[in-house]
Amino acid sequence: MGKMDRNAGYQEFEAATLYCPYCRQTVPVRKRLLLVLPEGDKYDYCCAKCGRPIGAKLDKRDNLRNYRNTGIR
Repeated sequence: MGKMDRNAGYQEFEAATLYCPYCRQTVPVRKRLLLVLPEGDKYDYCCAKCGRPIGAKLDKRDNLRNYRNTGIR
């Protein structure tokens, strides 16, 4: 099994919890679409307790296209 085979299932990660510097603890997060850009969709991860943005993610168009073509739902 090559390196590419082992990592094939780990192309995208979604954060379930992140550290919130405002609440000073690890908290669940909500993913919110912030911008639709030519290179991909930009998301904010917001603290579920205080509602402030504590992280961001850019879903690149190439990754989304590859994900949709695999048939995984």
